[in-house]
Amino acid sequence: MTKLIIQIPCYNEEKTLGITLSDLPRQLPGVDTVEWLIVDDGSTDRTVEIAKAYQVDHIIRFPRNLGLAKAFVAGLEACVAAGADIIVNTDADNQYCADDIPKLIEPILKGKAEMVIGARPIKRINHFSPTKKLLQKLGSWVVRLVSNTDTLDAPSGFRAMTRNVAMQLNVFNDYTYTLETIIQAGQNGIAITSVPVRVNKQTRPSRLVKSIPSYLKRSALTIIRIFVAYKPFRFFVSLGTILVGFGILINLRFLYFYLIGEGQGKIQSLILAAILLGIGFLIIIFGLIADIISINRKLLEKLNWRVQKLEEILKAIEERSQIYK
Repeated sequence: MTKLIIQIPCYNEEKTLGITLSDLPRQLPGVDTVEWLIVDDGSTDRTVEIAKAYQVDHIIRFPRNLGLAKAFVAGLEACVAAGADIIVNTDADNQYCADDIPKLIEPILKGKAEMVIGARPIKRINHFSPTKKLLQKLGSWVVRLVSNTDTLDAPSGFRAMTRNVAMQLNVFNDYTYTLETIIQAGQNGIAITSVPVRVNKQTRPSRLVKSIPSYLKRSALTIIRIFVAYKPFRFFVSLGTILVGFGILINLRFLYFYLIGEGQGKIQSLILAAILLGIGFLIIIFGLIADIISINRKLLEKLNWRVQKLEEILKAIEERSQIYK
């Protein structure tokens, strides 16, 4: 028996949730059971009432707004607890075409992938500004670089994953989950693929993109944090090497003038070179320390996954013992 749960993080979505839910399937080929789950991220409108009216199977509620990333993770945990074998995540604003869910889960059902990302036709989305399209491409390029995957549309929230993948994901970014989860999956050796999906007409402005400057700032900070968190050695060593290189060049310049008898008055260059060399080597040491911390984080993630698997085994043993009684 294969159970699929479609999860939807929601925050004040009374105007669009009904449209989204009316398009969702209750039956899918290759799946025995399809259930719906929403995560109410502290909504103050009628989001929950609309979910109940559409007979949503599972409703998770936050007493206050905690953000998209935390709602996404809470949804995964609830789906796993509800016995989902496959989890599909979509948005409450009906951005993604629900008819493409069979296409999204097909690689998982065929055993070709454990996580599937729906790749939107970014170039043809009219309500995306040129700046946003550029940032979408940049974000996807960074994710491909760090995760060693070929993800085409990393910021896409339309994605499917197996139960095993859901138990391994941990999100530390408060802004969004999209980039970080792909990088985690890639570094954990999880098979990831992309499939082309369609999008619907815009029903409301994006909550993540309040303004282009704000989106640019948040996206840049997210990308930097990704590099620092998941590739700390490469990040710090690259930065440190650049500073050391400048320090060496300035030192060589001072040495040249000193050898030709014009070293007087160049002491400032020597001081600047010493400062750059000192800071550069210090940053490289930070990179070594951060790399060790990164290894410890990966070990903790694996330990957390093993604990969850052990809990599943113990639960299954307990259920069987109850049957035999």
